[in-house]
Amino acid sequence: MSHPQIILASSSPRRRELLSQAGVAFSVLVSGCDETPIPGEGVAQMVERLAHVKASVVAGLHPHAYVLGADTTVWIDGESLGKPSSFDEACQMLKRIQGRTHEVWGGIAVINRSKDCKRVWSHSTRVTMAPMSDEVIARYVSSGEPMDKAGSYAIQGLGLQFVDSIDGSYSNVVGLNITALMRELVGLGLVQG
Repeated sequence: MSHPQIILASSSPRRRELLSQAGVAFSVLVSGCDETPIPGEGVAQMVERLAHVKASVVAGLHPHAYVLGADTTVWIDGESLGKPSSFDEACQMLKRIQGRTHEVWGGIAVINRSKDCKRVWSHSTRVTMAPMSDEVIARYVSSGEPMDKAGSYAIQGLGLQFVDSIDGSYSNVVGLNITALMRELVGLGLVQG
């Protein structure tokens, strides 16, 4: 018996790696949707909406597949820090979060149009960063690693050296709460528990 197709609606290599490590067979189709936040939108609402939109776009093209959408943002002082658009912006984000605690919010959506399946949820992980000097921040940003990461750091890479502690899911900070997603996929009968 063949299993239903699972499609990841994300270009993130970190999400692909987490799914692969969990033994999930999947293909990738990037949604290319607009990820602009809506003014006044709460952080959980935002990551859930974006995860849902990403999955919905791909589900419209593949109605019999289970499509996984995900979104991640760093939240501090009531503001979302997405991916930096420049060296200076990455430095500013890191200056803002260094020596402080912030939240990483991850939204996940699982959609199958033919089965009228739509599951959307979010998780938060608290991350405390060590103090970082301007020189250390500039050197880290010069490595290039922060440039495609929400909040301008990669906990699974060089950025780990700046993380003092985390409270919650490590994989959520990487880009996908794999434990929660696997629980959902097991419940849907898509993978074995």
